[in-house]
Amino acid sequence: MRLSLLRHGQTPSNVAGLLDTLAPGPGLTPLGHRQAAAVPNALQEREIDALVVSPLLRTHLTAAPLVDTFGKEAVIMEGVREVEAGSLEMGADPAAHRTYVDTVFAWARGDVDLRMPGGSDGRAFFERYDEAVRRIAEQGWEDVVVVSHGAAIRSWACARVAGIDLTSVARTPLANTGLVEIEGDPDSGWRLLGWSSGPIGGAHLLNQDGSDPTGEAVSA
Repeated sequence: MRLSLLRHGQTPSNVAGLLDTLAPGPGLTPLGHRQAAAVPNALQEREIDALVVSPLLRTHLTAAPLVDTFGKEAVIMEGVREVEAGSLEMGADPAAHRTYVDTVFAWARGDVDLRMPGGSDGRAFFERYDEAVRRIAEQGWEDVVVVSHGAAIRSWACARVAGIDLTSVARTPLANTGLVEIEGDPDSGWRLLGWSSGPIGGAHLLNQDGSDPTGEAVSA
């Protein structure tokens, strides 16, 4: 199957540089809505079987234009939600950002016993994301778009997808409506088809403001 992991559109918390990971979470900015509106055109050649979103509001709003275009109701799956920030929640300072992103990339490198300060460890993250991906695969769909979150997508893909260089991914931001496309299944494994770090609707939709902590680049 083909699995497209789409980061949600820009939120006010992205612009403000806040680690805002709890439900229901913020909506989208005007730019975020424009980013979401551009996604269907970027995927117009695809025969999408299903749309999956996390429980957080920003993924539902990002998926709405896809729902309208492809006529598929979005399926909510808890497992594809963002990595919760624990005691770093709503942190806006660079030290909090660095701790958060360093932690999720440490998980991707295999240090799954490391805990997010005040939160869960990497084992819990991979268990729930893996379970969601397995549930998707069990449906028999061939082409699925999953609207998920920056840190979750980057950490899970680095750990589970062949052909991804973790150091390169860590040093490259994943912009709002950036897209990671993979192919395979949970049993035989996943291989990388493409990694669009910028908005798939075009560079004119790139956020020029704010530190965007869950999608920012770090030194791995």
